[in-house]
Amino acid sequence: MTDDTSGAESVKETVRQEAEAYRGGSDQPLVGYAAVASGYAALVAAGALVARRSRRSGAAASVGPWDLALMGLTTHKLSRLLAKDPVTSPLRSFFTRFRGASAPAELDEEVRGEGGRKAVGELVTCPFCLAQWVATGYAFGLVFAPSLTRSAGAVFSAVAVSDWLQLAYVRLQKAQE
Repeated sequence: MTDDTSGAESVKETVRQEAEAYRGGSDQPLVGYAAVASGYAALVAAGALVARRSRRSGAAASVGPWDLALMGLTTHKLSRLLAKDPVTSPLRSFFTRFRGASAPAELDEEVRGEGGRKAVGELVTCPFCLAQWVATGYAFGLVFAPSLTRSAGAVFSAVAVSDWLQLAYVRLQKAQE
């Protein structure tokens, strides 16, 4: 072995030991998490590069309070739709196992697999985790197709408000009983 190979192996072994110490016996897929985070960073970098080269990078700076409200409602609704909705379960099926219903129009799914598969499963079943990805996509939508993005955002925002009204209506009905 050369010094370069033994040095690389030493670093690899140190990283493995530190990962094991961090996990403390759990099955956290740290390499999978690193791959997911790297994928996110690569997509953001690519989008920023394309925006810069197309001279659109200043468009995102014009996000006002109404855009932010629309973005927040859209991010909430689309994240829950992707992570919990029965209709989107085929998108999650490679990474999850169906367990039943968890709330009105939402599924309870167990993440399956290990490594990268488990890491992606945890991402696609967690609306809080998906929110970062959805909001980033929305922000790039404002840069590249602002009118279409705002129109789609209005639809998802209206559905989010409708969902809350539906739930409030059900609670009021139950209170009357």
